[in-house]
Amino acid sequence: MINILALGIVVLIALVIAATLAVNPISQAQIEGSKATRNVFQAAPIAISGENVYIVWFSDMPNNNSEVFFRASNNGGATFGDKINLSNTTTADSTDAEIAADGDEVIVTWWERNQTSNEPVFRASVDNGLTFGPLLKLGTNGTIGANE
Repeated sequence: MINILALGIVVLIALVIAATLAVNPISQAQIEGSKATRNVFQAAPIAISGENVYIVWFSDMPNNNSEVFFRASNNGGATFGDKINLSNTTTADSTDAEIAADGDEVIVTWWERNQTSNEPVFRASVDNGLTFGPLLKLGTNGTIGANE
């Protein structure tokens, strides 16, 4: 099971970053500049738990926005299942994906960015990445959960 304290720290850090960006919002020029250079330098984050290997990345799509994708292997990386579009958004760029895994639980976080918003989000799987729960917006005040 994922360490609740570690998860709380990750959420707290994301909220601090979101609060900082609310005071110093990212400009459209910064978004476009990041979009132009990010694929050159960004490595795909990987998480390993036992024989399970998980990879997450973001990629530009034909509709001119970025999406976060995920793939899983249950045999040490010898083969991988189909890719899953975790973000599936048309109104924001989904970027800067990160991943963590423990046992059969997988957590993926990333940023949803457009001209008016810059928000950290989160999706979790409890079945080795076969399925994922709903998108949770970490910048939302109060308790968040599957019903958000």
